[in-house]
Amino acid sequence: MTSASPPPSPHPARSEVRLRLAAQPRQGRTARRIDGAWWPRSYDLAAELPGLLRVLPRAWGRISSVLVNGDAWPACPERMVVAGQAVHVGRKDSPTAPHTVCLLAPGRGRWDLLVVPPATAEAEAGRLMERAVEQGA
Repeated sequence: MTSASPPPSPHPARSEVRLRLAAQPRQGRTARRIDGAWWPRSYDLAAELPGLLRVLPRAWGRISSVLVNGDAWPACPERMVVAGQAVHVGRKDSPTAPHTVCLLAPGRGRWDLLVVPPATAEAEAGRLMERAVEQGA
């Protein structure tokens, strides 16, 4: 599992971002549907999103917009400032992709991450994340 941590905090175990990214980027018509998997610790987007955005690959560029499922993330702000940059947060209600988050970077692209529900047991979360990056979910 790819993990990254911000500077030391009083609760280091809580600061680790649980993220796995697919090894192969999207290509042509056979693009993968899922670019990785994220296992947040809660459904508090204001608390979880900054950590996620901090550990994304630099090649993805600056994420300016995030699209989340409105049912899964009940209290999400329309705009956040992350590392001094404004990030627009949009909500959608999609029964076909309830457990995904879409990240948009102008001029760079779009990346879709499977969101593993926070309450998922560690072993199951690991299996879900592995399957997402191996098969593109």
